[in-house]
Amino acid sequence: MLGGALQACSYAPLTGFYRTGCCETGADDLGRHLICVRVTQDFLSFSRQVGNDLSTPRPEYRFAGLTAGDRWCLCALRWKEAWEAGVAPPVILEATHAAALHIIDLDTLKAHAFGTAAGPQA
Repeated sequence: MLGGALQACSYAPLTGFYRTGCCETGADDLGRHLICVRVTQDFLSFSRQVGNDLSTPRPEYRFAGLTAGDRWCLCALRWKEAWEAGVAPPVILEATHAAALHIIDLDTLKAHAFGTAAGPQA
């Protein structure tokens, strides 16, 4: 996204549509898991309310559930929906796939970048 190689988002928990730790995508990734985020409790609550419970463990899928502070490859449209609701989690730009720019503009993502003066710190 920022002109360099795509960085890993998370290996623990293991994330990405292909579970490689990176927000890689392909034709079979219909959800477009492109945006690396640092999840917040507000976002996890929002996601559960709109039908995507990311905090409950699902051992049958080897998914321990997310907790605030975890990094995760999030579907671009879910991030946009959370942004519109005022609960978008901070974005790790270096680990976000450039294809996200087809859905969300760079200035918006930069404004929500984790660890920047302009972006959220939580």
